[in-house]
Amino acid sequence: MHLVSGPAHVELILLLVRVGVLLFAARLFGELMRMLRQPAVIGEILAGILLGPSLLSGLFPSVEQIMIPQSASQWALLEFASLLGAMFLMAITGLELDLPLIRRHARTALGVSFGGVAVTFACGYLVGEHLPDHFLADPERRHVFSMFLATAMSISAIPVLARVLFELKLMRRDIGQTMIAAGMSDDTIGWTLLSVAVAMSSVDVVSPYLAAGIVLKVVGFLLICFTVGLWCARRATNFVQDYFAAPDRALTFVIVCVFLVGAAAQTLGFEAILGAFVTGVIFGQVRHLPIQVHHQLQSISAAIFSPIFFAVAGLKVDLRILADPQIFFGAALIVAVATAAKFTGTFLGARLIGRKGFWYSLCFGAGLNARGAMEILVATIGLNAGIISVQMFSVIVVLAISTSVISPPLLRLFVRRIPADAAELGRLEGEALRGANLIAGMRRMLVPVRVRAEGPGPANRVEALLMGRLAGEHRIGVTVLNVQSSAESGRRAANEFLRALVPLFAPARVVTRMVVSGQPAEAILEEARRGYDLIVLGAPEQREASSVIFAPLIDYLVRFSTVPTLIVRGADVRPNWEPRRILVPTNGAAVARHAAALAFQIATPLDRVFVLNVVEQRASLVPPAHSSAYEDRLRIAEDITGALVRLGEQAGIPAEFAVESAPSPEEGILDFATRNAMDLIVLGTDLRPDSERLYLGPRVEAILEAASCPVVIFNVP
Repeated sequence: MHLVSGPAHVELILLLVRVGVLLFAARLFGELMRMLRQPAVIGEILAGILLGPSLLSGLFPSVEQIMIPQSASQWALLEFASLLGAMFLMAITGLELDLPLIRRHARTALGVSFGGVAVTFACGYLVGEHLPDHFLADPERRHVFSMFLATAMSISAIPVLARVLFELKLMRRDIGQTMIAAGMSDDTIGWTLLSVAVAMSSVDVVSPYLAAGIVLKVVGFLLICFTVGLWCARRATNFVQDYFAAPDRALTFVIVCVFLVGAAAQTLGFEAILGAFVTGVIFGQVRHLPIQVHHQLQSISAAIFSPIFFAVAGLKVDLRILADPQIFFGAALIVAVATAAKFTGTFLGARLIGRKGFWYSLCFGAGLNARGAMEILVATIGLNAGIISVQMFSVIVVLAISTSVISPPLLRLFVRRIPADAAELGRLEGEALRGANLIAGMRRMLVPVRVRAEGPGPANRVEALLMGRLAGEHRIGVTVLNVQSSAESGRRAANEFLRALVPLFAPARVVTRMVVSGQPAEAILEEARRGYDLIVLGAPEQREASSVIFAPLIDYLVRFSTVPTLIVRGADVRPNWEPRRILVPTNGAAVARHAAALAFQIATPLDRVFVLNVVEQRASLVPPAHSSAYEDRLRIAEDITGALVRLGEQAGIPAEFAVESAPSPEEGILDFATRNAMDLIVLGTDLRPDSERLYLGPRVEAILEAASCPVVIFNVP
């Protein structure tokens, strides 16, 4: 069945062919640029340039008929596909805007950003005021053109900068973080200025009062978005996550908001991509947004829409105009002024405001000079808004490509002269230790509970207190789930039990859910697949049968869960029990590090965490104290525990390490816990497959059986 016919049918065929060829060429040339250690975006732009009038379409009329739209309707269709790429790109840029990072490096970052934007904007405006008329779409509105050109020259390309910093292993160093923070500030200022310039281009006469009104309208739009919009986004995200079951529902919700806020921005006279950028910034501050949304949006954009956008931008470029000496020297002037102004402004900002050294300050000019993708986006907006001519569009593309190629080698050259000091090395070590912390990246946890006629039991109180600490401190959403049959009496009892249980989780944000199912295990696993990062299970104090570790349901869930599980076995604790003394046994394995990270996340500065390594006594080592092998094992144990203690220090939690010898690790752990009156033992495990039963190992099972205090098992599949 044909959805369209006649001329529209032909235009649809041409659009599909055009988009397919552009996407293929963009990805191909992007891959070639990566092989040459250049940003992929350069290859994507070059793909459009080679297919456009600069080369193939200019040489072969048949290629031009296919690749270059021949009517306004064809251009509109291609521009819509390009707009989607621009909006996705700006949404991702907003999502990656790290406001805490900017705050941590506020003095230097804002100084560099202010200097770079102010000097570059001023120089760009002066250049715009003196360029020949053929660079302008409307010579009568030169002030708007000058403001637009100044804004375009001021913006930096965070993706290009981030790629170089990753290659040089500088992303987490102070210089790298400050550069990214300054680049984010540049972009925020630049997109605000760009919105003002675009709004000014739509009015006939620009007066100081009108310009001030446009600025206030932009600021008002941003204030509403970052207050009311952020409040709504947080609550709507929680609602979507808690009450919808469709896969990728959070991704759909974010994309819907990108389009709607973009439409609102367009309605107010700004650009839709400003709305997309603002939406990304808002959702970047929503703690409960699954991290998968970032990756999915990045994949959609990088694989499909962004390459199309950059290829379409390249398709509009005609480099043949550079054969005109006047245009060539105009382009050379713009590239030279933009590069020199950015170097000068960032250098002065870093030296005078940030009070940094010579080479440190020089690095900002090298890193932030790359314009890359952002510059192409700005140029496209200016062309579509009728602010710049096609010639000027080509010149700005040349500026974007040339600065993106020059910037990386200069940054590599300067940054070698900046060694890391002791404080920075200590911070980097702490970040490396925290890198494998699974809890830090968690957004939502699921807590299935079983109704007790007598009310919440010891295990319920222990798990509620621990999860309340964890979720409340780190803003992790908690869903308390009860699976019931369809009996009305059971539902009433479940509601009463949940109401009594929820206050124990304070200060965490808790959502209660009741599911009717005859298969509780499958119902819990099905719920867990709705975007949860952790399942928390309260185990009975006594095992129900010798063939299980906890209980049949809990063992089944741990065996078949695809997400980490946390099993809390509560002893007969006192009513005001608090985990003031927490024991974390470790043997240096990854699961032990996960357990230590969990303990530090649960603990408060008033608590103490003890990291214990037990050196097993062997009959061959007699006497142990006189054995060099035994001494070596002690030194290794001290290194293992010392590393985890430093992780606690980074988290601000008092931590001590202990190394003891015992006939077996489990005996040493239990003896240490008894002698030192531990309140909680945290063990890390990884599931050991067994065809008949859950098997966590004899040592873990022995500790569970004999411990006199609550035990937490953190199982990472």
